[in-house]
Amino acid sequence: MFDQIKLNQFIGKILGDLGGAFSVPMVGIGDKLGLYKALNEHGPMTPAELAAKTNVAERYAREWLSHQAASGYLEYDSATGKFALPPEQAMVFAEPDSPVYLQGAFDLAVTLAENQPKVEAAFRSGKGVGWGDQAPCLFCTVGRFFRPGYHNNLIASWLPALDGVAEKLERGATVADVGCGHGFSTIIMAKAFPKSTFVGYDFHPGSVEQARVHAERHGATGNTKFEVAMASDFPGKDLDLVTFFDCLHDMGDPVGAARHVRQTLKPDGSWMLVEPAAGDRLEDNLNPVSRLYYAASTMICVPTSLDQPVGAALGAQAGFAKLSSAITQGGFAAVRKAAETPFNMVLEARP
Repeated sequence: MFDQIKLNQFIGKILGDLGGAFSVPMVGIGDKLGLYKALNEHGPMTPAELAAKTNVAERYAREWLSHQAASGYLEYDSATGKFALPPEQAMVFAEPDSPVYLQGAFDLAVTLAENQPKVEAAFRSGKGVGWGDQAPCLFCTVGRFFRPGYHNNLIASWLPALDGVAEKLERGATVADVGCGHGFSTIIMAKAFPKSTFVGYDFHPGSVEQARVHAERHGATGNTKFEVAMASDFPGKDLDLVTFFDCLHDMGDPVGAARHVRQTLKPDGSWMLVEPAAGDRLEDNLNPVSRLYYAASTMICVPTSLDQPVGAALGAQAGFAKLSSAITQGGFAAVRKAAETPFNMVLEARP
């Protein structure tokens, strides 16, 4: 016999989840057509005013605005018939440099859905799905998702939390950014520390090409370059710093990657790893942030790792214990958690 009260509570939760899922394409349209940007720049508008500002059809604008108001994404004034984007919502939808800008997360939700057929087949076979074989927009989406965290934390708090690393970078250091993707992390560091040199490595050629484009666009070619290489064999010797941003858990052989990093570092060098925030036990991770990460891990991270040699499949919620075990097995003497945010933990490993 079921409990009617518990059923009603659960249906309420599911309606909230479905409302969020149904909102994904609506947010995407608002982003792509500049609707949030217009509301942020010009203030409250009627559907007709928004349509005129953004060159869209008024009838579509009215329906979109109504949905956004019903979702609590916009505010509606019945006296004026105008819709407004409050400053808090603007930080999420319309300000790319905001620490809580989440348009990339909505894009990632689309990517997960596009990945479903391939991952569904992998569930049956137990095999992996290669990074380069996943949804076409995965690479730019992942970069967009992680960029706000890097922009707001990397120079201001993460690098200063490491032991003497920021000072080395100020004086001039040699750095390898492994698993650099589209190069956002590499470029942010290179612009902040012009006396240091940075090489971004990624095993996906298309991402390396885009990283080179971004370096040109942001004027960061003087002390950066990007090359195709695996984490287990990227070139380098006597490096001051190696960085891995949100990628060790995706690798097939994290211990082998750690071993190679150890070989490339100077005796007093440092390995900085940024990983998703996670506890060591499942019961520590039953929360909204881990819910997102477990989904991404199921659809992206685990399939990517299982497609590679060894296929350790640590997953995005590996936690400090599993990550530090892989790092020390690779030859590092010490690993510590240097900094953390609600979404990330920053580890420092020393030889």
